[in-house]
Amino acid sequence: MMKRFKLSDVQVEAILNMRLRSLRKLEEIEIRREDKELRAEKAELEKLIASHKLQMKAISAQVARIREAFAANTPLGKRRTQAGKAPVDIDVPVEAFIEKEPITVICSDKGWIRAMKGHLEQEKIDAISYKDGDGFKFAIPCETTDKLVVFGTNGKFYTLACDKLPSGRGFGEPVRLMIDLSNEADIVTIMKHEPARKLLVAADDGRGFVVPEKEILSQTKNGKQCLMVKGGVEARVCFAVEPNHDQVATIGQNRKLLVFPLDQVPEMTKGVGVILQRHKDGGLSDAKTFRLKDGLTWYSAGKERVEMNLKAWRGERAQAGVLPPNGFPRANKFSGK
Repeated sequence: MMKRFKLSDVQVEAILNMRLRSLRKLEEIEIRREDKELRAEKAELEKLIASHKLQMKAISAQVARIREAFAANTPLGKRRTQAGKAPVDIDVPVEAFIEKEPITVICSDKGWIRAMKGHLEQEKIDAISYKDGDGFKFAIPCETTDKLVVFGTNGKFYTLACDKLPSGRGFGEPVRLMIDLSNEADIVTIMKHEPARKLLVAADDGRGFVVPEKEILSQTKNGKQCLMVKGGVEARVCFAVEPNHDQVATIGQNRKLLVFPLDQVPEMTKGVGVILQRHKDGGLSDAKTFRLKDGLTWYSAGKERVEMNLKAWRGERAQAGVLPPNGFPRANKFSGK
């Protein structure tokens, strides 16, 4: 102690002889001071409890301090998040919830439809069995997420969802149970829906037009009227118009063939259409579009035939036409059937 604090012998002796009571005296002073403060605080709290006015005043003071501490320009009050624009609604199509699988849609001659798994080869399609008196009519490779469009002789388009078609087990189900196709009407064609395409539709009275395929989807079983037919007239043909096609070929039941420019056929969404070919006897049997430089093709006896020199049959829309080239099918169909 003498070395650390540089004390003399007398000072060290005095410290060692100091009574412990003197040191405790210092602690007692601190306790009395704390007791005085606590008693004062107790008195304030009792006053606060006893007075509603003082309570409101204390609350106001606390709120003011909080407001000051958390003001927008203080570190505690500064916004930590950024308020952005509301997210854009995402339109999720129903197809997104359908598992995409390849199928082949088979439709019989009497309108029984079914979906076979996978894209079938021709040999397997030929081996498919049908009800007695029924047979093959359409085979359409597509996916379960696709839609089919059915064109009836009543001029209406109907829509079928491929995932809702009956499976390939058995003979399927009649199309008429899935759409409101009247007993007087029949199916002209069934095809996979492709919105970007255009279709040429025509009735047996020789009238027709081009319709964008995106305009033909039906939201109900009743279908969507496109080609207006009445008085015994029936829709006869419906096929896709390829983008590079520039000519239309029509063949009548009277075996007259006419070739004319495609741009003479108007584009419509609904109506009677314009006269494609005049028929003195019978009516329109078939039609197709093609590219002039490729020539006109048709099938006869299972073989494809091509006619490049079409001068004898080229004309203007609404003309009667002339007899087709030698070897043209007696059925007056470009498909030969």
